[in-house]
Amino acid sequence: MSDATVAARPATRQFIRLHANDDVVIATAQLISGTELAEEGITVRGLIPPGHKVATRAIAKGGVVRRYNQIIGFAKADIAPGEHVHTQNLVVGEFERTHAFGTEVHPAAKIDRPATFRGYVRPDGRVGTRNYIAIIASVNCSATVVRGIASHFDRKLLAEYPNIDGVVGLPHPLGCGMGGTEGMAVLRRTMLGYAKHANFAGVLFVGLGCEMNQIAPLVDELKGHAPGMLQSVNIQDLGGTSQAIKVGIERIQAMLPVANQFERQEAPLSKLIVGLNCGGSDGYSGITANPALGGAVDMLVAHGATAILSETPEIYGAEHLLTRRAASTAVAEKLLARIEWWKDYVARNGGEMDNNPSVGNKAGGLTTILEKSLGAVAKGGTSTLEAVYEYAEQIDKQGFVYMDTPGYDPVSATGQAAGGAQLICFTTGRGSAFGCAGVPTIKFATNNALWNRQRDDMDVNCGDLIDGVPMPVISQRIFDAILAHASGEKTRSEVLGYGNDEFLPWQIGPVM
Repeated sequence: MSDATVAARPATRQFIRLHANDDVVIATAQLISGTELAEEGITVRGLIPPGHKVATRAIAKGGVVRRYNQIIGFAKADIAPGEHVHTQNLVVGEFERTHAFGTEVHPAAKIDRPATFRGYVRPDGRVGTRNYIAIIASVNCSATVVRGIASHFDRKLLAEYPNIDGVVGLPHPLGCGMGGTEGMAVLRRTMLGYAKHANFAGVLFVGLGCEMNQIAPLVDELKGHAPGMLQSVNIQDLGGTSQAIKVGIERIQAMLPVANQFERQEAPLSKLIVGLNCGGSDGYSGITANPALGGAVDMLVAHGATAILSETPEIYGAEHLLTRRAASTAVAEKLLARIEWWKDYVARNGGEMDNNPSVGNKAGGLTTILEKSLGAVAKGGTSTLEAVYEYAEQIDKQGFVYMDTPGYDPVSATGQAAGGAQLICFTTGRGSAFGCAGVPTIKFATNNALWNRQRDDMDVNCGDLIDGVPMPVISQRIFDAILAHASGEKTRSEVLGYGNDEFLPWQIGPVM
């Protein structure tokens, strides 16, 4: 979002103005009634929490309200200068957007000496940021066996294998009773993506036997694993749960010496794919962490890496900022086609696209989905949009790309990981508790209060931009953190054990 980068300007004590054309400024501290904002020539009316919007001019009922020099909604009542602009007086409305395909495409910056990271180079050339063995369920009925096998391999047992990060179980609630073919295709694409993921040296599929989602065809599609590093067990064929756990443990045990032979080595940054997500957003997200991450994304792209923006319901209303950066008309049209798919999907399920922001988002200062989306797309920086992918499709283009996913964090990150992301960057203003199984998740705090209150969960603070730290400094901070965590430094989510319950493929269609 080109105009959002002006957020690099330091706050003027009590508020920050993002663009000269905006109808609101953002409070950077709690403002009480009677407070004068001299630079704007207004007096605050009522209590304005930090991160929330203050009107800077009179806005008549039905008038547009702009933030980032973009429309974030319409006044549902007359708004006076100095008033709090939020859910009581701001609503979403329909208006035309200019998509202007490809008008903001510019040549990508290139680095003469691209950076490297230390990863696990696989036989086919892919590079992992971690070295796990994965146990993947075919169906909910095999989840107990998956957990039973995985729980056997604790850190004490793995101590003699120092190059292995762990054995991670990936149970899920799907695989049978699924009406139609779309949902099953998405599930199988997700499982295949994880099975060939660079962060997994070996894979064990666990099936029940009678489920719709059969393992044998999945195994037949997979190639490139070292001998013995792609295995499967079937509960019914082996005589039940206990025997399946026993055999599964034996097969994982046989994989350990082979997986331990992988050691970290230098790899070009062009081998890195980074997923971009946000959760528990607040009024600062689009000012600090998201555009700062966008700056780091531009740096990654210049070094040859790939970054995936996602969460389609949370870019809704800001898609015109992405189509302007599309590498071709086909790329732009594919993005808009996914938006139309979502409109139909939501309508046939009795919902609406403006079902966001959440309770926490609103408490943090976000009012409409338009406002939230405009801040969310800032994570994608300014680089050319090279491709658009459906959920869990394999990423085969370098640079900045888009993947269609829900906005629900575990489902979105699961799709990005299935597409090949070896690292997730996750911004939060409310303090989301999240990690991605087998894929390290770096957490970025959007404000100082969150950083100080919940530092045990956060990896990088972006809130000091409000104190005047320049945006490029924070983007460099993020870029450096990405290199460090890709090279093995544990994220807070990994240290705290998040990720075991966040493997969640997208369930599409009826449950039969």
